[in-house]
Amino acid sequence: MKIPRLTTKDLLSITDLSRDEILQLFRLAARLKADLKMGRNHDLLKKKSLAMIFEKSSTRTRVSFETGVTQLGGHALFLSGNDIQIGRGETIQDTAKVLSRYVDCIMIRTFAQQTVVDLAENSRIPVINGLTDLFHPCQALADFFTVYERGDDLGSIKFTYIGDGNNVANSLIQCAAILGMRMTVLGPSEFKPPSDIVNEAMRLAGESGAEIVISSDIDKDLAGTDYLYTDVWISMGQENDPTVQQKKALLSPYKITMPLLQKCGNGCQVMHCLPAHRGEEIDDSVLDSERSIVYEQAENRMHIQKAIMCALMR
Repeated sequence: MKIPRLTTKDLLSITDLSRDEILQLFRLAARLKADLKMGRNHDLLKKKSLAMIFEKSSTRTRVSFETGVTQLGGHALFLSGNDIQIGRGETIQDTAKVLSRYVDCIMIRTFAQQTVVDLAENSRIPVINGLTDLFHPCQALADFFTVYERGDDLGSIKFTYIGDGNNVANSLIQCAAILGMRMTVLGPSEFKPPSDIVNEAMRLAGESGAEIVISSDIDKDLAGTDYLYTDVWISMGQENDPTVQQKKALLSPYKITMPLLQKCGNGCQVMHCLPAHRGEEIDDSVLDSERSIVYEQAENRMHIQKAIMCALMR
């Protein structure tokens, strides 16, 4: 089985990867997924260990990484922030240097992007960003792999993200820009993605031929959408922010309802990275409809992450 040779030691954001490397990961994930469905597993990570540091709770990230590395013959260690010394003040630098002597790869799900950067800079082994407040690269790769495996030409479809310009939106923009896709981000101007990330995506789009649009105009820029994507409006850790109700009010016109979905055109597929706040950013009638592919996305977290781990731990 051909394993991609990545030019990066770590996966901290999508921009660590080239277009060719992303497509190689997609092809490997598709092969691993197909073989698993046929009952064939591969010991590509035999005797390899993955340390999983969780400073944020998780369902899909924990289960997909732990199950994925096990299917490949490896072993995962769940390390919550309260269970290891990092929760009692040990520096991220010391944690990185110690874990580098025990395991073969580290996945971390945390708050600050700088924490992941510091971990990688002080680690001799690969580090995977399982989520930060700024980026969610594994999710974005799983999402576009879901589109890729459906046989759609990535360069010809229209992919629209609607709602809060959060960490998932940031990684989707980066990935779309590298892959040469047409992507629109729709939401109130108060909650659009950070300008530095958008500017970088525009630069990447200039190299790849991608088209990145940031807009608030639903009627103008929703038409022709092939894939409509949303995420929660209130991210983990923001629940007690005093501006929550104001934010929800500004985002309410961007809720995915059946009437809004009809503005996209026939055949538009709906995506959500989960967990969903049903009835808030998306209606049950949409999330549970035949137009929804959210559970395919969720499953594909495991398959693309298996490919990532194989490439980084080869």
